[in-house]
Amino acid sequence: MLEPPRVRTAEGVVEGRWQQGYAVFRGISYAQPPVGALRFAAPVPARPWEGIRQTTEFGPVAPQSGPTRAAQPEDTDWLTLNVCTPDPGRAGLPVLVWITCGGYMAGSSGDPMYDPTALAAAGLVVVSINCRMGAEGFALLDGAPANRGLLDQVAALQWVRQNIARFGGDPDLVTVAGQSGGAGSVAALLTMKPARALFRRAITHSVPGLHCTPALAEQVTATLADRLGTAPTAAALADIAPQRMADEVTALCIDLPQYRERWGRLAHLGIAVCPVVDGGVLTETPWPALTGGRAAGVDLLVGHTRDEFRLFSVMMGRRGTFTEQDARTALDVFAPAPGGPDAYRAAHPHASPEELLETVYSDAAFRMPSLLLAEANTAAGGSSFLFELQLTSPAFGGACHGLDVPLAFGTMDSPTGKQLFGDEPAPEAVAVSRELQQAWVRFATTGEPGWPSYEPGQQLTRVLATESRTAPYPEQASRQIWQGRPPAPFDLT
Repeated sequence: MLEPPRVRTAEGVVEGRWQQGYAVFRGISYAQPPVGALRFAAPVPARPWEGIRQTTEFGPVAPQSGPTRAAQPEDTDWLTLNVCTPDPGRAGLPVLVWITCGGYMAGSSGDPMYDPTALAAAGLVVVSINCRMGAEGFALLDGAPANRGLLDQVAALQWVRQNIARFGGDPDLVTVAGQSGGAGSVAALLTMKPARALFRRAITHSVPGLHCTPALAEQVTATLADRLGTAPTAAALADIAPQRMADEVTALCIDLPQYRERWGRLAHLGIAVCPVVDGGVLTETPWPALTGGRAAGVDLLVGHTRDEFRLFSVMMGRRGTFTEQDARTALDVFAPAPGGPDAYRAAHPHASPEELLETVYSDAAFRMPSLLLAEANTAAGGSSFLFELQLTSPAFGGACHGLDVPLAFGTMDSPTGKQLFGDEPAPEAVAVSRELQQAWVRFATTGEPGWPSYEPGQQLTRVLATESRTAPYPEQASRQIWQGRPPAPFDLT
């Protein structure tokens, strides 16, 4: 019988377990619990320990907000990470660091959808992290640093830099990856100088164009504090139980329609807290930072799904019910000005109101931020590789948001994977999963996923479908409408 795997980190010895032949370590603290005197503070390195620490169970997640939040245990050791390695005795393996941060409000690194086994089998050391989300991580508070969730991610990457060689990984061959809010986090890290030396490559799936100005963020915090009966300061909110505050964020998200007149696009999207362009932690959004030469390009694998908004229209129970007025509002709010609404109608003259609405929401929320990030990274001297997923989910009737994640991890048998693909995924889904997973592994190892890089002239894109192909970017009408119009931070209207 094999002895459990042990690794001596800079803080102390951790003992994991063997799973399907791979060494797995879970719930390793990379920073001290951000509670008590450390509530709303920048992350503080974990304390060293004596003896052997058992790391066989996932760490607890920070308080969650939103309709799909994970269960919240009472333990407050929120800032933990997990490592899965093919062989802790080896050296120089490529490392993939996965950031979980759905909508900047929810997610757990212990979700079975993120099972790293298949990626470890292909030779990667896989790290997945928990960080602060929602108000704990992103509410702008007087007396606290902004964007604490991003600071947590930097702290986790610093831990990886210091310790991953002891697990068989190469600290100079780190790829940081994420989807949705996790992808937005990766995009933000591209602009943050303390983070740039901590990773070599980046993978972003469905980058959201979701940042807000300090003026808007201050009003959101003031409203949240008023609903909680306290002042909008770190000192006052520290007296509010973390889960109570997270629950109030959920309630505020439900009530956002009543704030549309003042909070504009943020209220229409239904997410109350997100990264703030505060001028300190986050000096600007990634698109102008890259195109303006204030952030250097990297090896970047970026993609989106064809029907991003389909997930939300189905989850809201609105699929098939959108009206002309709904489409008009979506175009007025989210199509780039000036002339965006007319440009969309001219580009899609036969589209139904629902088709127009889904197109503009998909573009504004994820597709165009992803495309424009690829173009900005290329302009900054990096190599960008672009894909669009066109494979259809039988449950959602389209290539919806999130469909790419179980494909990349090879976890279509996870609960979320079965919701998206059914109990028995079709052969074409298995084939796309194999291709996307191999693209991740090749990219993390060599910097190339297996298709040509995206250049503004040819715009070569990998289209992942029943019959995958490499072709010019398929959403040309949207690209032309958004050309030169990167997502701007949400502001008061």
